[in-house]
Amino acid sequence: MIRTHRPAAGVCALLAALAAGIAFPGQAVADETTEAAPKVELVLDVSGSMRTADIDGGTRMAAAKQAFNEVLDATPEGVQLGIRTLGADYRGNDRKEGCKDTAQLYPVGTLDRTEAKTAVATLSPTGWTPIGPALLKAADDLQGGDGTRRIVLISDGEDTCQPLDPCEVAREIAAKGVGLTIDTLGLVPDAKTRDQLSCIADATGGTYTSVQHKEELTDRVGQLVDRAADPVVTPVATEGTDQCSSAPALKSGLYTDREEFGQQRWYKVDVNPGQELRASVSVAADRAVNADYGVLLRAVTVHGREIVRGEASGLGRTDVISTGLRYPKAESDDDDTTPETVCLQVTNSFSAASGVKTSPGLPVELTVDVVDGPSKASDVASFGLGRGWWLLGALVLTGFLAGLVWGWVSRWRVAVWRTN
Repeated sequence: MIRTHRPAAGVCALLAALAAGIAFPGQAVADETTEAAPKVELVLDVSGSMRTADIDGGTRMAAAKQAFNEVLDATPEGVQLGIRTLGADYRGNDRKEGCKDTAQLYPVGTLDRTEAKTAVATLSPTGWTPIGPALLKAADDLQGGDGTRRIVLISDGEDTCQPLDPCEVAREIAAKGVGLTIDTLGLVPDAKTRDQLSCIADATGGTYTSVQHKEELTDRVGQLVDRAADPVVTPVATEGTDQCSSAPALKSGLYTDREEFGQQRWYKVDVNPGQELRASVSVAADRAVNADYGVLLRAVTVHGREIVRGEASGLGRTDVISTGLRYPKAESDDDDTTPETVCLQVTNSFSAASGVKTSPGLPVELTVDVVDGPSKASDVASFGLGRGWWLLGALVLTGFLAGLVWGWVSRWRVAVWRTN
C-alpha cells in the first residue's frame, strides 16, 4: 500500500491562502516556470540488501530496474533526467571507502532512453548505503537553471554512513533556498527506514511513499517525474529581519525563509489606497518538536500599531501550521496615492525536543498578494464578516421580534386557560 506524506510547506501554504481568500497573484515576484527545463535525478540504492527477494517474488533490484525502464519510456519530452547510484561499486568492508561510494550513472540532461536503459541494466547490488553523501552529490548535479529541480530517492534501508545524518543533509539543502525537492520511496521498509526517509522528504517539502509491489514503484516514480514537468510557482528565497525598519520589501509572490525556534521575523509590503493586502504563512516542523505550539502573523503600521492578525495553534498532531490575514486600505478622500508601508511579523512558539538540533531554523513559506480592494474597505475590515454584518443584524432583529410575539401569545394563552 502506498502511503504518501503531504509536502511540509507548499500544500499547506496554498490551503492557508484559500482559507484567507487568497489566490496566487497574476503579477508575482515568484517566477512561474517558463522556458527553463525541469531537472530530475533518480537516486537508486544499490547496496547489498537490494538482493533480497520479497517484491512480488523477485528481488528489490529487479523491481527497481523494471520501474526505471518503464519510467524512462514515459518521461515527458523536455525533462532533463539523470541517474545517480549509491553503494554500487565498492565491495569491501572499509566503511570509510564504502561511504564514498556514490556515482552518477547517467548525467542530468536530454534523455537518450536506450543509453540510460543500458546503464541501468549493468547494476548489481554491492555495498554500503551512503544516503547522505549521495544527496549532497545529487544536489550538485542539479545546479544551474531556473526550472523545477527534484531528487527521487529509492532505498530499502537506513543510511550506514552516520554521523553524516541524511536528515540534516536534507535540511541544509532546504536552508540554501535553492527550491530543490526530495521525494523518497522505501522498498518494504522497516520502522527506522520509514522514519529516516520521511524526515528527508519533509525537510524539503517532498513526499514519502512506502512501496511493496512493482506496480506501486513504477507508478509512483512515474508520477514524480511527470510532476517535475508541471508548471509551478517557484518560491523566492528571502531573509526576514528582527525589526520592521530593516525588513526586506516584498511584492506579490511566494517566499521562503528560515526561522529559529521562538524567533520573530519581519517583512514589509507597500499597499496603495484602494488595494487589499492578503497574506498567509506556513511554518513546518521538519524535526521533532514539543507539543503545544503556534504561529502568529501580524500586520502592523511602521509606528507599531497592530492592524490585523491571524493565528493558529497545534498540539503535535500535524507537521505544518498555517494562518492568514487580510487588510483593505481605504481609498483616500483627497486623492492621495501615497502607499502605506505595512509591516508583517511572523512569530512561532515551537520548541525543540530534547537532543534535537535547532539550526538551521524551521522552514517558513510566506504568500503575499496585493490586489484591488473591495468597493468599501470597511466591508472586509469589520471582523472579517464583510457585508455579513447586515445579515447578522437582520437575524438578531428577527429573533428579537419573534421572541416578543411568542411571549405575548404564550401569556395570552395562559390567561385564556386560567379564565376557562
